[in-house]
Amino acid sequence: MLAGLDHLVVVVTDISRAVDFYTRVLGLEVRYRDIERVDLMLGDLALRLHQVDTTITPRAGCPTPGSLDICFRSLLPLESVQAHLEALDIELEAGPVARQGASGPIVSLYLRDPDNNLIELCRPER
Repeated sequence: MLAGLDHLVVVVTDISRAVDFYTRVLGLEVRYRDIERVDLMLGDLALRLHQVDTTITPRAGCPTPGSLDICFRSLLPLESVQAHLEALDIELEAGPVARQGASGPIVSLYLRDPDNNLIELCRPER
């Protein structure tokens, strides 16, 4: 019945600050929809940023910044990702650590975005 995920809404307190983080730190492409909605593209998936105080409807029942916990697969070796984060002075929450991903064992780095959402960056375990 379902084919995949089209977009995921990320509730933020400051869209400009979130755009800076997701483009500069994670390399996502930005597409501005309107003043209250911005899409950050990852292939054919959009992370759609909504300002917490938006009047857009319909919306989640309890839109809350900092409630997201998401894992992205990295194209680069985690050593390269970690070096990139260090160069940007982005603090790691944890990692590299062994975890279980959707398709098997992974190694992950954890960090937080400006709204305290937990971001996991992973690669398949070798």
